[in-house]
Amino acid sequence: MGLFDRLRGVLGTAAEADATRDADPEDLFGMSTGYVTMAADLDYDSAGEAALCFSGVDSTDFKDTVEEVQDILDVGKVETGTDASLYEDSKGYEWVVLEDDDVEDLVTSIHFAADTFIERGYGSRLLAALFAFERPDRADRYVYWIYSFRRGAYYPFAPEPDHERDSRTEFKLQSVLDGELDLEDDKEYWYPLWPDRPDRFPWE
Repeated sequence: MGLFDRLRGVLGTAAEADATRDADPEDLFGMSTGYVTMAADLDYDSAGEAALCFSGVDSTDFKDTVEEVQDILDVGKVETGTDASLYEDSKGYEWVVLEDDDVEDLVTSIHFAADTFIERGYGSRLLAALFAFERPDRADRYVYWIYSFRRGAYYPFAPEPDHERDSRTEFKLQSVLDGELDLEDDKEYWYPLWPDRPDRFPWE
């Protein structure tokens, strides 16, 4: 089974079958306080980027939905200054990528995008939302809070070179944010979304 199939399994159909609660876009707003705790208690600053990962559908209606998402975010840019772009990675996944130094704006924009997919009947295509943070101890590394739409929960991800994970950091993030974010208890579903390089984002 390839990486693409495993990702579909863990963040897709398998996760949906094993889901312990329904995903709710309102859960994303937990990051509105979570980023404050990340900075105050752990000295992690936002990297100024977040992204929504989804699997596409070869239909005109779905393409129209993606265009609607882009239009909504373009209109929102006038008020928030959040830059939004669409990207398809080498594995065939599609991303809405957002850039803004204001985390509140990132959270709101991610929510708008996810809600639009759901209202248009494509909530099942949503896989994950990612919020990137800069490590205070290693300027060339990022950590992420990933929200799995199929599991309805957040989990931490701290990638290292050679597809290794910094489990100690992930457990520390879990312990500090437990109770503030709806966290995934089953670590089998702490699935990695590997960047091509540790100093890059998974959507690049």
